[in-house]
Amino acid sequence: MSSHPFKIIFAIFSFLILSESISAQSLDYAREAVNILASDSLKGRGYVDNGDKLAADFIRSEFEKFGLQVFNGSFYQEFETSVNTFPDRQSVIVNGKELEAGKDYLLDPGSPSLKGSFDVMTVTADEILDNAKFVNKLRVSSGQLIAVLPFDKSNFSKEQNEQLNGVINFLKYHPQNPSKGTIILTNDKLTWAGSVRQHPKPTIIIHSDSLNGSLKSLKLDIKSSFIKKYQTQNVIGYVQGKNTDSTIVFIAHYDHLGKLGPQASFNGANDNASGTAMLLSLAKHYSENKPNYNTVFIAFGAEELGLIGSKYFTENPLFPLSEIKFLMNFDLAGTGDEGIQVVNGSVYRKQFDELVQINEELDLLPNIKIRGAACNSDHCMFDQQDVPGFYIYTLGGIQAYHDVYDRPETLPLTEFEDYFKLIVEFIDQL
Repeated sequence: MSSHPFKIIFAIFSFLILSESISAQSLDYAREAVNILASDSLKGRGYVDNGDKLAADFIRSEFEKFGLQVFNGSFYQEFETSVNTFPDRQSVIVNGKELEAGKDYLLDPGSPSLKGSFDVMTVTADEILDNAKFVNKLRVSSGQLIAVLPFDKSNFSKEQNEQLNGVINFLKYHPQNPSKGTIILTNDKLTWAGSVRQHPKPTIIIHSDSLNGSLKSLKLDIKSSFIKKYQTQNVIGYVQGKNTDSTIVFIAHYDHLGKLGPQASFNGANDNASGTAMLLSLAKHYSENKPNYNTVFIAFGAEELGLIGSKYFTENPLFPLSEIKFLMNFDLAGTGDEGIQVVNGSVYRKQFDELVQINEELDLLPNIKIRGAACNSDHCMFDQQDVPGFYIYTLGGIQAYHDVYDRPETLPLTEFEDYFKLIVEFIDQL
């Protein structure tokens, strides 16, 4: 009996020493993984120059190195998607000055090709809201570009903003827009996306700070390539657990936005090389430390195109989804100055409270914020199949997101060690 307190103290001390070693190793490995996944050589992990395939091959090689097992003889689950791409050099010249892709301007991701010199007809928010005045302008816009001047949404009512958005969407996407294309002038941060469609007319989003004088004419050489059937892939492996009746699933999307011509690469260090690094770190850990349950690791493709990889997986699962005890989706794992946000925390309150308790006991992250359900990442496809799980992203720190500034050299991985430690302890206690 007298030795019992010493056993407890020794167990606690051993855990602290082990967890420090594990977390330090996880940070070193995560930094290495982010540097590779978000390097220029992986082409923004998009659909130009096989960026997605280069990233998938790196993840596959890591899974293989860790000794993960495969389903159906391969780490890959292949599927097809349509995608609009910009593999060639783009040119936007205003008043004799060539703008810089990604920093001065973006193209709407669904833009088709357009080449030539065009006059520009400007339109204000007030003119758009004056239906008669806007229709008259629209009628004489044939052969020109229509430029919507910057406006402050806070100066307009909810109904007016809805009308403005409706008209702007008409200009951007409707084939009956008589103009050659649309320019959106903005004072906001330039944020890009992907598209599975190609629209009838191009849209150029230009930051107003990049203009040298008034916008009266524009010289364009926009080149896009629409791929109707692009083959991409999910990357999947697993570790057999002590109990094979239930399954833990870790997921993260590895794809990003790729390139806007050779000039602009969207490398996606935080989104989502960081989450993929968390996935790989956990795969490495559980390959060395047998988990309590079968543990599956899924790196999803085509999340940025509309959760396509996860939709395909849940429609074509490699094991029964009913076996999943809990799922965790990692995205934007590279900061944490203000803690983490847990989507589905209020849906699975018992598990959320356990996560918070572990965090408080081990004094790890500064805050854990609760949120309800949200269909904003790959976990959503599992939510729709009644699979319990969390979607977690870090809060605070750098603001780079869906832009050319989200690069590995500026990603701090502020709370990655403690975040990793929290996840391992939470899963091991399930």
